[in-house]
Amino acid sequence: MIYEKYKEDTVFSMSPVELLILLYDECMKDLRKAQIALEDGDMTMFEEFIGKSLKIIRYLIQTLDMSIPVSKDLRRLYDYIIFDLSKVRAAGKRMPDEIPKLIEIIQNLRDGFDGASQQVQDTHEVHEASIVG
Repeated sequence: MIYEKYKEDTVFSMSPVELLILLYDECMKDLRKAQIALEDGDMTMFEEFIGKSLKIIRYLIQTLDMSIPVSKDLRRLYDYIIFDLSKVRAAGKRMPDEIPKLIEIIQNLRDGFDGASQQVQDTHEVHEASIVG
């Protein structure tokens, strides 16, 4: 009970970028688990983890602010990931090499947002304040 409250408080105190990175991390973790389940022949667990990954990507689509130009590109990329995950889900053992490719795409997105966030934080630091006039 205490751990759940701590976890909830932690999530609610995260910045939007931290939440985005957390979602990317969770999606990659679920895809890795799906890959292992596929290799082990556990199609029930494979379906479960692919389903979780799809749910995360669909949530990311819902949270896009389409008034921001980059959102259109992200939407196309997320649509591609959903399309490819759906193919992987349907093909099962016939497409084992697709999951690592999808993990790489999500890792690149994660790293890009993380890097951009760090640059924005660096540029907004006040190094010296003075009153002019």
